[in-house]
Amino acid sequence: MKRFEKPLRIRFAHCDPAGIVYFPQYLVMLNGHLEDWFTEGLGVSYAELLGPRRVGTPTVRLECDFTAISRPGDEVVLGLQVKHLGRSSFSLDFDIRVGDQLRMKAHKVLVFTSLDTHQPIPAPDDVRHAIETRFLKLS
Repeated sequence: MKRFEKPLRIRFAHCDPAGIVYFPQYLVMLNGHLEDWFTEGLGVSYAELLGPRRVGTPTVRLECDFTAISRPGDEVVLGLQVKHLGRSSFSLDFDIRVGDQLRMKAHKVLVFTSLDTHQPIPAPDDVRHAIETRFLKLS
């Protein structure tokens, strides 16, 4: 399956007083990567999805492993891979690496919801099509 990757420089603002990435900042990085994946990887503006289209993608399950520290100035690569696409939910595997060294990984399950009712909705047709054709191998 295809991966979506982008580089990111670790900033002072990502770090705690010990000079290493403060673990909640990794989750902020992953959410930014999710937004970029929608806009750049799927060709579906995340801002329009949330704004005029009123479609949310809240996380309903999250598992993380933190395997090595990152410091200011490190050039990391954020990766994302689709693991499952259901009717209204989808799951993604994320990782952050420097070369072959894994710094952290996460598995997220997200659900498409109406931002008006906060209830699950089917994946929008254009999003489903983009995921299926660009990131899943379907027979």
